[in-house]
Amino acid sequence: MLGLRDAVPAFLATGIWGVVTGIAIVKSGLSEALATFMTLAVYAGSAQLTSLPLINERVPLWLIFAAGFVVNLRFLIFGAALQPFFRHLSWPRRLGVGFFSTDIAFVLFMGRYGDSRRRGDPRHLWYYLGIIAPGWLVWNSCSIVGIYLASVIPTSWSLEFAAILALLSVVIPLVSTRPVAFCMLAAACVAWLGQGLPLRLGLVAAVVAGILAGVLSERLLHKRKAA
Repeated sequence: MLGLRDAVPAFLATGIWGVVTGIAIVKSGLSEALATFMTLAVYAGSAQLTSLPLINERVPLWLIFAAGFVVNLRFLIFGAALQPFFRHLSWPRRLGVGFFSTDIAFVLFMGRYGDSRRRGDPRHLWYYLGIIAPGWLVWNSCSIVGIYLASVIPTSWSLEFAAILALLSVVIPLVSTRPVAFCMLAAACVAWLGQGLPLRLGLVAAVVAGILAGVLSERLLHKRKAA
């Protein structure tokens, strides 16, 4: 319940982004049935949006999968950070947790338990499940709503902007320390500078830059306190 309570504000952003993604998939030319299958099978909004122009241009299938892989490289970093907390689980369970993981779940979990020295605590898994299970339901239900409303919603409504505002309303309150602020600032700058990179490599670079900035700033802060 604690994970669900912490994640409720984020579900608003997740729902809006899901609706926008569902609309975008259908507007790109996919049928409603295929768009629904894609949403349920892929469960990755950024990878879905990245693949749409490639599908429209009828590029080779391997390139579409490669683009999705590159966009989701950040989850390798997330998985490495979460591994100490869940390594006691069997590998099928770890795969299950990994499939349902999201950016918001990672941020909320590390914000609460990132500094915990205890590993294998059952509370860690239940907290994480409290975020990812309802998060999956919110994302997919809202994406399907967007898919079947795409034909009646005009593109002039600019729902993408509403989704960005919703995400910002979740992310900004998380800036509670200097390392987090440096992390987000570095990620934002690199993401903006890397917009022109192919296969959305700018997103991967932004994640790496944010992590490095957060780690380095935290080490410098500890050194100053020690001095």
